[in-house]
Amino acid sequence: MPLDPDMFDPVCPSDLSPIRIGDKWAGMIVRCLEQGPRRFSELRVPLRGITAKALTKSLRTLQRDGLIERTSHLGPVRRVEYELTPLGRSLLQPMTAACAWAREHWEELLDAREASTGGRRG
Repeated sequence: MPLDPDMFDPVCPSDLSPIRIGDKWAGMIVRCLEQGPRRFSELRVPLRGITAKALTKSLRTLQRDGLIERTSHLGPVRRVEYELTPLGRSLLQPMTAACAWAREHWEELLDAREASTGGRRG
């Protein structure tokens, strides 16, 4: 099943939450891989704001940390897929809790951000 291009709310920047997995994109990449292996081009669909360079860097970091596995499939059509390792899969429950916490404290987080940026949200 294809990834939903709108699976991430553009109004909810990943850098708003003080609870972060890896870099800016890592948590969203983990969520994209939750239902199974994905190709690079599939990951770019819901991660509209990511550059190819940033996605490559995040994938390499997640792979280095043992959270995802990269598999090259040879054949008439060569392809590469990324999937969560058991270690990466173990992040899903804590991430769900962190997301619930951020939803519960959304207004407080926005107010704090606004106060620190002189009244500008974002």
